[in-house]
Amino acid sequence: MTKIVFVGAGSVVFTQGLLADLFSLDLGALHIALHDIDPERLDTASAAAAYIAREHEVTPRITSHLERRAALNGADFVINIVQVGMNAATKIDFELPARYGIRQTIGDTLGVGGVFRALRTFPVLKGLAEDIAEVCPDAWLLNYTNPMVMNVQYLAALGVRKVVGLCHSVYWTMQGLSELVGVPYDDVTYFAAGVNHQSWVLRFERGSENLYERLDAAITADPELLRRVRVDMYRRLGFYPTETSEHSSEYVPWYLSHPGEIERLRLPVGEYLGIVEENLASYEQTRQALKAGEPLTVEPTMEYAPQVIHSIVTGTPRTIYGNVPNTGLISNLQAGGAVEVPCLVDGSGVQPTSVGALPAQCAALNRSYLNVAELVVKAAIEEDPRAIRQAMMVDPATAAALPVEQIWALCNDLVVAHSNYLASPLRAACK
Repeated sequence: MTKIVFVGAGSVVFTQGLLADLFSLDLGALHIALHDIDPERLDTASAAAAYIAREHEVTPRITSHLERRAALNGADFVINIVQVGMNAATKIDFELPARYGIRQTIGDTLGVGGVFRALRTFPVLKGLAEDIAEVCPDAWLLNYTNPMVMNVQYLAALGVRKVVGLCHSVYWTMQGLSELVGVPYDDVTYFAAGVNHQSWVLRFERGSENLYERLDAAITADPELLRRVRVDMYRRLGFYPTETSEHSSEYVPWYLSHPGEIERLRLPVGEYLGIVEENLASYEQTRQALKAGEPLTVEPTMEYAPQVIHSIVTGTPRTIYGNVPNTGLISNLQAGGAVEVPCLVDGSGVQPTSVGALPAQCAALNRSYLNVAELVVKAAIEEDPRAIRQAMMVDPATAAALPVEQIWALCNDLVVAHSNYLASPLRAACK
């Protein structure tokens, strides 16, 4: 029997989609262990799992656990989807920096929001890593929690060997690009690499046809496309970035600090707060439907975790995009930084592809991104609160918006606001 543990299973809507995908695959006998620290959300997740199993006419063993180690005992796969602090912490990440003039759209990857989301998450990841080492040392840890790069880099620094970060951004970027150039996705071949939420489409082809030429024609034919951050970056850098315009605007210094650019590129500042409210509403709808015995609508996700599990369990080979430590995979990015590359998955596990060197301009942006991640991980590993401020000083969007005195003051305010979640050495104020 294959045991799959969901850590943060109270993220009910996402858990439902992953379970629907898993129950659609031929995986043999399954034990689904659900863990969350919120009893109500855990009960809702358990009820949803039972419902989805019935709908798929499968009979997995489903267990619920408030205690993490009990859930992990004997696990083959651990899916991490925790969000530490939930919507209250996310609101702080937006509202407090906004008082200093910081604009964010999503705030979960880089910048102020990404850094403090990482710092809140690291203590949980440390405990998770220790538990895995003791009760399921051969399990694969499949991480979905953002900020992906910082979390994977931190887990690797803690000595977690079998960890891969999973994100759908490359897949959905290529779906969108295929539609934009009028070529069915199944006819397209592509190759991308970089860092999570800032990888680059290095090849985009149909047979021998370079589909970038079709993209250029589409942009020429529709000037409205020029009002997308990703298209703007592609025109200037020569390679299309694999994340939405809202996300991409936060990782560079060129857009969010300039009101004219926000208007030109129609950037939805603070958008993620609306998404948070939608997620809360979706959870409540699910909870009420289960209590009333009403049917649930569960859509397939096309996420990688079920595919990874199927390939490892059955030996079926697949290529996915994974986030893994850079052990020479991308030669002009920092060693040890978490990079996003194609990975072969089969019965041997997850095997990353060596990419070589990225185009110089793409690598330059990725290195700026990884500089921030390196300092945030350093802050946690070395218990150095000054490294938090240094990370924000080198963060591209933050450095473009604030002088250094205000960056340090903002960090001091955020450390106080999030002190319940931070490792105690990092709660210190710095002058």
